[in-house]
Order: sequence, then C-alpha cells, then structure tokens
Amino acid sequence: MKKHSFFITILAVLLAACKPGQQEAEGPVAPLAQMPAVKDVVMYQVNPRVFAPKNSLRAVADRIDSIQALGVNVMWVMPIYPIGIEKGKNSPYCIQDYKAIAPEFGTLDDFKYLARTCHEHGIAIILDWVANHTAWDHPWLKEHPEWYTHDEKTDTIIHPRPWDWYDVADLNYDNNDMRLAMIDAMKYWIADVGIDGFRCDVADGVPADFWKQAIDTLRQAAGNRQILMLAEGKRPDNFTAGFDMNYGWDFKDQLVRVFNEGQPVSSLFDADKAEYDSIPAGKVKLRFTTNHDHSTEKTPPVEFQSLRGSMAAYVASVFLHGGALIYGSQEVGYPEPINFFKYVPVDWTANPDIYAEYQHLIKVYNENPVVREGAVVPYPHPDVLAFERTLNADSMLVIVNLRDSAITIPTPQPWLNKEAVDLRTNTNASLRDSVALAPFEYFILK
Repeated sequence: MKKHSFFITILAVLLAACKPGQQEAEGPVAPLAQMPAVKDVVMYQVNPRVFAPKNSLRAVADRIDSIQALGVNVMWVMPIYPIGIEKGKNSPYCIQDYKAIAPEFGTLDDFKYLARTCHEHGIAIILDWVANHTAWDHPWLKEHPEWYTHDEKTDTIIHPRPWDWYDVADLNYDNNDMRLAMIDAMKYWIADVGIDGFRCDVADGVPADFWKQAIDTLRQAAGNRQILMLAEGKRPDNFTAGFDMNYGWDFKDQLVRVFNEGQPVSSLFDADKAEYDSIPAGKVKLRFTTNHDHSTEKTPPVEFQSLRGSMAAYVASVFLHGGALIYGSQEVGYPEPINFFKYVPVDWTANPDIYAEYQHLIKVYNENPVVREGAVVPYPHPDVLAFERTLNADSMLVIVNLRDSAITIPTPQPWLNKEAVDLRTNTNASLRDSVALAPFEYFILK
C-alpha cells in the first residue's frame, strides 16, 4: 500500500512538471538570442481582441508561424491587464491592476507561453504600458488618493485633460511614491516575466524626467539584456529620456492629406525631413499606415482609397524612412473599422495576395540595408513619390504612384539608360526616357 502511494505521488509530480505553462510560471522566460538593432525593427502590433473572444494570448501564439513569415522581429502586445469596471467602457487602456492579466486574455502562464514562443521564433515581445492614468477602481485610488491629480476647486480626482477619457483617473507625477510604484510594476514585467521592453501609451502626457528615471531603472534591471522602448509621442525629450523610437504621426497625417486632399506628393519629403531633423542620430521614427487608434475609424483600404492604394501608401511610408509597423489585420486587407473595445473576428485567410505582398515587401526591406540606412536623394513630383537611397556602392530607386490614375514621369537622370532589377517582381528592367505607372503602381529598382 505504501509502495502504491509512493508511485502515485511520483506520477503526480511528473504530471505537474509536464503541465502546459508550468515551466513559464516558475520564472522569467529565456532571453531572446539577439535583439534587433533599433534601425532594423519591423514591428507587429497585436490587438488580442481580433484573435479570439477568450484565451487570445494562446490564439496569438498559435499564429506565430504566420506572423514570423511576414518578416517581423518585434511583437507589440496591446494592454492585457485587468480592465476597470467603475465608469468603464471595456477599454484595455483602463488599467485596474498593473501586475496581473485579464481573464479574458488568459493567464500569466499563457502570456509566458506567448513570450517564450516569440523568443523561440526570433521575435522580441514588448507590452503596452499605460502610465498616464488608471481605472477608477484601481486600488491606488482608495489607498493613495494623493497619487492622483485633483481639481483645484473641488479637490476631487479628475480624468485626464483635455481629453474626454472619463473612464480613467489622471495620475499625479508630482508624487514620488507613485512614481516608484509605477516603476516597480514596470520592472516586474522586465525582471520577473522576461519581456523585452514597452510601448508607452500617451508618453507625451507624462513628464520626461519620470521616463528617464523609469528607463534607467529598467535597463539596469534587464542586466545584460537589451530592451526596446517605444514612445507614443513626438516630443524631442522622448529621446533624452531614453526612448529608442517614437511615433511618425506627422508623416502619416501628411500621407493622408496627399491621398485625400490632393496635396502634392513632394510634400512628403518635407514631412519626412522635419521628423528626422527633430530626433538624434541613431534613433528611429515608427512609420505606419494604421494602428489600433486609426483602424477604429478607417482601415488602410478605406483611408487610402483601395487595397492597391493601401499598398502604395505602405511602400511610401516604410521605404522612405522606416521603422516599420504592421497592425495585425492589415496584412489580410481587413476593410471594416475595428473597435478594440470589443472582440472583432478577422478572417486570416482573406486576401492571400495582400499577405504575400506585405511578406515580400518586408523581405526586401530586411535584406537590403540600403533601405534602412541609405541616404535619401529625392526626385520631387506632384503625384509620384520618387527617391533614391544610397549606401556605399549600393543604390535603390523607389517610384510610387500615389494617385488613382495612370501617370508617366521622366526617368531620374542618374538612372537614365541603366539596367536594374525590379525587386517587386524579381525581373530585369531597362530604364529609358520615362517610367509609366498604372494607378497606385510602384517599382523598387536596384
């Protein structure tokens, strides 16, 4: 009887050891073998609510081969923390607990499984961090009301101004104890869970000296590991605070105006230069044609007039001056707005030709350093974006028709009568006096 009981105990221990996710729960996930350099980042944004109505962290992990095949090397996961109920709208940016995971998305085991799966596929994983505000039912409100911003007249806690975000309470960054608690929560995900950095929501709404304090602490906590810090902001002090990347909002806005207001395509060179002149050398603007905020209103096929227009816009955005972002759903040309406050099913088998096109574009982007590091030589035109990128003896000519009509432009003088390879089609191209482009057609010539 004792021998039987002994074997039952051993079996129970073995079964527990083999339980899925058990290994992840015991400590941080194994580090990524090699973090991508900031200039080489190709980011994939995960909105868990387009992957599954529940247990979506596992659903994302189940799609890792398809995500990896796009050529991405960083996964940004939108907030997965418990969501506030008091005054709540079911927004994932309404955080009730910074050190937990909402049951809707899964468990800590599920998240560590996703992180470990990403690392095994050579993909870094960063979490969305919401430092500007919390839910109204976050424990801090009752335990430390002084950690929040109060109305001067009524002495009541306020929502973030000037926005209409009534579902969240504004944090007071004059309070040092709150700062330390926030940094402690961020440090938990780096040191105890093993993620590779953060995308920081409303970064410009939080003082730069806090970000420096936090980022210095996080890099120290990471030890020998590198971490990636992305600011949802455009203040110059994002970078003095320690961020590696921030948002290319102005370029995206100008791209929309080119498509929908008839502004000259040549204005994109000015928008690009203005953004990169505002940041230190070696830092990067995140370029995108959509993200979770923009796709709530219009997806790329709508905002850029058609599926073909959306692809022309993507080439213009990423090849002129990356880093590159793909928002999960745009790779299949999802046409309808995505309200990230609720589950929205996406057909991942739709538009396989669009998926293949994104895959091929990112492959060209990854395999040609001239795209990411080369100097830009513009060839201004009112309707066509044409520019050369040069790096040492390497050069590439990108020509993108951003209009829904056929256009012929003169061949840029340095490329006149040259033989090239069209990397879009992997075919040879002979450049003569002019280049004819169909509506929204593009060429990537080397």
